[in-house]
Amino acid sequence: MKHNRVTIHHVAKKAGVAISSVSRVLSNHADVSDDMRIKVEKAVSELGYEPDYLAQSLRKGATQTIGFMIRDITNPLFSIVAQSAEFELRKAGYSIILINSHGDSSVEKENFSLFKRRRIDGIIASLVSEDAAQTKSIINNLGIPIVLLDREIAGLKASAVICNHSIGVKEATSDLIKNGHKRIAFVSGMKDLLITRSRLKGFEDACTEGGIKIDPSYLRLGKFSEDYSYHEILDLFGSKKKPTAIVAGGIGASAGALRALKDLKLKVGKDVAFIAVDEWPMFDLLSSDLSSVYRDPDEIGRESARLILNLITGGPTSQAVVQTHYRKRTSSRRVLNG
Repeated sequence: MKHNRVTIHHVAKKAGVAISSVSRVLSNHADVSDDMRIKVEKAVSELGYEPDYLAQSLRKGATQTIGFMIRDITNPLFSIVAQSAEFELRKAGYSIILINSHGDSSVEKENFSLFKRRRIDGIIASLVSEDAAQTKSIINNLGIPIVLLDREIAGLKASAVICNHSIGVKEATSDLIKNGHKRIAFVSGMKDLLITRSRLKGFEDACTEGGIKIDPSYLRLGKFSEDYSYHEILDLFGSKKKPTAIVAGGIGASAGALRALKDLKLKVGKDVAFIAVDEWPMFDLLSSDLSSVYRDPDEIGRESARLILNLITGGPTSQAVVQTHYRKRTSSRRVLNG
């Protein structure tokens, strides 16, 4: 069955004007009379005309599209970041292509190739790793503006939204130490990422200032996944030197740790102190007893959109810093005596 697509020629004929006049109206050109604009807009409405964005992109050399690559699309924090960025980009006339790398560097490489084929105008990305040689080479060869989310790669021409995790984690850990805790477990993702290094710095700084010697066996830094955290917590509480407090770095780490504590029949805030680093949607309602280190995902999204638009218009690379804050609730209030 053949479908006849309404074109700019049909609009011009319907309005009784030249094609160039229709083009000026649709592009909001200043040199258009009110009478002309009314005629064209009426014809567009009656015919149901929609611009051919592919043809426009070929003429302009731009697709008005931003590639948004997420390391783990199941992480609800990332969904809020993407939604916030999409809202800001849409106001500027851009749409996004959202894609997941599944935490796999080989998939990430394929995603970059896809973005290149789609001729997108810019990329916002949460990379799997910061030290993968191929990642740096691929990005530099793309020649496309890019904004990194909580990543830092030397020699890469890119802007970045950086979260100051160390401040919130330091404040949270210091609070645990003030409550008498010395055996504090810290569970998070791989140490080769800025996000983990920043969180670890806050943890270490608090311990140093509190006069606490860190036991390496309490540091479990490997993956951000729920499964990894679950098994690490089980292992920690199966040892002779059980921790009295836990700092879980990331939503996956918090979920896994809480599941493990439930299976161990340990109550947070009573049997063990607990702090979740990052919050999930409706956190205050669903987890009102959990202390947390909070960062605003909406702010991260807004800043990433602002930075990519700045790069697209020829601006210099830059950083935006998002602060973190400790929110004290019931789960971290367990006080140790002696």
